Amino acid sequence: MAPANLLKQLTAQLITPTNFQPYGQVISASTDGKAYDCTDAQLVLHNGIPRFYIMRLHQRGRKFYTITRHLKCTQCLGSLAGKEWLLAVAPPTSATQPELDQIAAFRIPGDRFIKLEVGTWHAGPYFDHEFIDFYNLELSDTNINDHDTYNFLQHANLEWEIV
Repeated sequence: MAPANLLKQLTAQLITPTNFQPYGQVISASTDGKAYDCTDAQLVLHNGIPRFYIMRLHQRGRKFYTITRHLKCTQCLGSLAGKEWLLAVAPPTSATQPELDQIAAFRIPGDRFIKLEVGTWHAGPYFDHEFIDFYNLELSDTNINDHDTYNFLQHANLEWEIV
């Protein structure tokens, strides 16, 4: 008989520019005409054709056992219609897997978006609504040629749950 999967819980903290800094940026509304500065999304999109689109995701619970990173570009995500959502992340590493003790979860209000640094491990978005439409900015082939995934279940018999 195979051993039962270990379930680790992550408490989602409210995202702020400071606590999200190891993973990327939090972008909030600014006044029209504000000059470009470090509070704007610092994008890396020169390794291909940028793709900006709206993706509809359906509710799928808060458990995950895979985490992904993109090594060629930054990625921006935000929900439409002001809906709150959740994301698990780990900082970029040169290793082929994230550092387990560095995995964190964030609660992201619907009035801001995030930019993930190149190489940031991420799982989600997760949410409690039936569905949410998200805008997504990445490269046109990110999900084909730049999708490095680590499977916790396969390598560590581990599953995560955001609470």
